[in-house]
Amino acid sequence: MRILGEGPDGGLDNACTRARKWIRDHGGVTYMPSWGKTWLSVAKMFCYCRMTYMPMSYLYGKRFVGPITPLVQQLREELHTQPYDTICWREVRLLCAQEDLYYPHHLPQDLIWDSLHIFTEPFLNRWPFNKLREKALQVTMKHIHYEDENSRYITIGCVEKVLCMLACWVEEPDSDYFKKHLARIPDYLWVAEDGMKMQSFGSQMWDTGFAIQALLASNMTEEIAPVLARGHDYIKKSQVKENPSGDFKCMYRHISKGSWTFSDQDHGWQVSDCTAEALKCCLLFSMMPPEIVGDKMEPERLYDAVNILLSLQQSKNGGLAAWEPAGAQDWLELLNPTDLFEDVVIEHEYVECTSSAIQALVLLRKLYPGHRKKQMADFISSAVQYLESIQRPDGSWYGCWGVCFTYGSWFTLGGLAAAGKTYSNCAALCNGDGGWGESYLSCSNKEYLPLEGNRSNLVHTAWALMGLIHAGQAKRDPTPLHRAAKLLINSQMEDGDYPQQEITGVFMRNCMLHYAAFRNIFPLWALAEYCRRVAVPSKGL
Repeated sequence: MRILGEGPDGGLDNACTRARKWIRDHGGVTYMPSWGKTWLSVAKMFCYCRMTYMPMSYLYGKRFVGPITPLVQQLREELHTQPYDTICWREVRLLCAQEDLYYPHHLPQDLIWDSLHIFTEPFLNRWPFNKLREKALQVTMKHIHYEDENSRYITIGCVEKVLCMLACWVEEPDSDYFKKHLARIPDYLWVAEDGMKMQSFGSQMWDTGFAIQALLASNMTEEIAPVLARGHDYIKKSQVKENPSGDFKCMYRHISKGSWTFSDQDHGWQVSDCTAEALKCCLLFSMMPPEIVGDKMEPERLYDAVNILLSLQQSKNGGLAAWEPAGAQDWLELLNPTDLFEDVVIEHEYVECTSSAIQALVLLRKLYPGHRKKQMADFISSAVQYLESIQRPDGSWYGCWGVCFTYGSWFTLGGLAAAGKTYSNCAALCNGDGGWGESYLSCSNKEYLPLEGNRSNLVHTAWALMGLIHAGQAKRDPTPLHRAAKLLINSQMEDGDYPQQEITGVFMRNCMLHYAAFRNIFPLWALAEYCRRVAVPSKGL
């Protein structure tokens, strides 16, 4: 806020004053997590992991420091609890406030970092070892430029975007690289009800895939035909048509041709569940009249998407990774340099990605039964075994990209049902009831925690309702389904919107994400599935 022009006591309700007090009461900015310290040092005050630390490493290696302006000098006084010139930076380097410390460093890791800082760093600043650093900086910048070009300067996310952009400016302030970065800043600006903010990165494709499936389930094709046609056209145009440029394996990139990203085609980073959800949409559209929804996607492009999904299942456990094949050794997570996140050093398998892929491949196998028949059968069998193997003792599944056990269980139940598993032939479905209102704290605590006061959340209720329908609850006792549907129906506002409630998305267990469209997508989808698959009660509830 101060950099944006607010005074020391500016902001609504003295926001700067209150924020400054909180920071100082918790030790000052020397207790900020490592990512924050990176930006303070600039001001002199898995793919995600490497893409974050490449530009950080470049800025550190260049010893870049911004100009010491009067504002910087004021911030030094405002944010530190002692005079800036008296701070011993070696002693505060590993400090982190308890409120921010989610993943404490292990002692061996701290010893490694300290040893490198104390014993190795002095040599790298002197000839001839400084030549090694210069070479490393050149290689790092080569990788940064490669990632920038292949993501059309969006990069993989907002944290990486600003770091890569700054690294390009440090290399050459007037370069085309930096100017191209400036042109993609608007991609990250989000104007919400409460003002403009920076979003993690766009979720256009992710939201569209869910919205289309919700609309198709509503059985209102004639009324919304133009919307469906536009959605179909957007999905087809958003498919990634090429692999990363050049020798992409040497640049530590996986194939991307045939995939869909989380946001749009320019982003370039393949995501397995986004690919699976988009593939499902294209397959559903292919069964509809082209004069209503447009021409169906060519089989070759569908096969490219299948190839992406199959390529991402390389783990022995049968689970599916998100961006790149998993397979690195788990012990590498001991080197996790962040204070904030868990499981960020190597790629992992996820129930959401695995379940989405099962559903997409099962549908494609019905429409194109001869395509890679054995490979898809083996994929589905291994994926089902993975889902069954990681069910928790209470019957739930942990979701990594939404809050949390409700989200993971909805996805998993859908995947198991698509693969032919039912309550009667799959023990994993016996305890899959889930919950109706879940706290975001479930993600970081890794145990189910209801919302305060046991209140309901409409998106969570929609996920639970669909999960129970997948699990065959309607044949056993439809009462909880009727009650959930009644809640969703009665909660809709007069203009058709649903109220915005608690946050529903998460990233790396400890970073909450707000999906503004979820509040309408999932209640609609759940009610559509309810109307299609659950008998209406003979009397009111």
